Amino acid sequence: MAVRRNWIVLTSLALIAVSSAADARDGGWHPSERRYPYQGVDVSHHQGHIAWAKLPRQGVDFAYIKATEGADHVDRRFSINWRAAHRAGIHRGAYHFFRLCASGRAQAANFVRTVPFDAVALPPAIDLEFPGNCSRRPSRAKVHKELGDFLRIVEARYGKRAVLYLTRRFDKRYRISTAFDRSLWLRSIRLEPSFGPRSWSIWQASYTRRLHGVRGHVDWNVAAR
Repeated sequence: MAVRRNWIVLTSLALIAVSSAADARDGGWHPSERRYPYQGVDVSHHQGHIAWAKLPRQGVDFAYIKATEGADHVDRRFSINWRAAHRAGIHRGAYHFFRLCASGRAQAANFVRTVPFDAVALPPAIDLEFPGNCSRRPSRAKVHKELGDFLRIVEARYGKRAVLYLTRRFDKRYRISTAFDRSLWLRSIRLEPSFGPRSWSIWQASYTRRLHGVRGHVDWNVAAR
């Protein structure tokens, strides 16, 4: 009987694991709303048309919307998404993808030209990661200098300290979270972030969430309580 009970327990655990993996693949998983009551998405033109009015009833409380990248690129759906998120009653913020091969001042100018001032918007966010970035890897001192320039200009314009989106790999290379005392938005799929010198403010927990009104997968984030 002991052998049979052990087999039943192992079978049950295996079924739970399979169910959890399937849930993650089909986009159903997200962190507990009881533990993290404030949850949301980050989007860009990659999601195409978004039916924003459908999102609040699916638990979308906030959205970070890609505005700019580097010194001259503007996301082609930024203005549409910015206005539509507001109409849907979703708390919105804009983010910039920081290019390692462009000056901080030029990138800040691009962001300021693109993102309207909104006193109740979320703080500006800066996306700092290697995928999709320049192949050249400047020194740590150079990146700190350019990012510092960017932050000074953008924070002066919007009157809020920016949020830094970081992957573990990028932060290990450039020590951004240590050098810049800003709120951290950390990427760590399914497991709470365990890097950085202070607690995270936003956790990107999934990139496979599916929502009615959004084509394909979407990044899912939670805010710290």
